[in-house]
This record gives sequence, C-alpha cells and structure tokens, in this order.
Amino acid sequence: MKLKLDLHDIFNKGHDIDRALRGIMDEAVAKKATMVEIIPGKGSGQLKKRVLRFLDQKEIKQLYHRVEKDSKNFGRLFVHFRWK
Repeated sequence: MKLKLDLHDIFNKGHDIDRALRGIMDEAVAKKATMVEIIPGKGSGQLKKRVLRFLDQKEIKQLYHRVEKDSKNFGRLFVHFRWK
C-alpha cells in the first residue's frame, strides 16, 4: 500500500504542514503502508528541507525504514516502511 501527501496547498501554513505530516505518518503506521510519497514541490527547496527536518526527529525516525529522494523529480520524497 502506498500513501500520498501533496503539500502544495498548505506550503505557507507551518502548523498545517506539521499536522499533515504527522497525520500521514500515523496513517501509514495504522495501515502498515509500505511507502509514503510526500510532494513538497520544487520551489526554493525550503519546504523540502522542512519535511526532511520533520522526518529526522527522533520519535518520527523510529517509525520508518528509510527516506529516498526522487532522482528524477527534485520535488518528491519517498518514505519507506518495513513491517515484520
């Protein structure tokens, strides 16, 4: 199962961004998704950096296996999960 989060609509609303990221991570854990696709968009790269900082938090980092930056599309990240 793959989940998708597009941040284009809330790119300038900091609190909503954190809430959306937390929500998609919680949903991925609840549904045991194999991957979450997060689309911060290309822009200046600030939103992507914010998403990466969110994913690097200790309590979030323990939820997933690895983060992959899309080599063909700068404005897209993949968060991979591994379930036993």
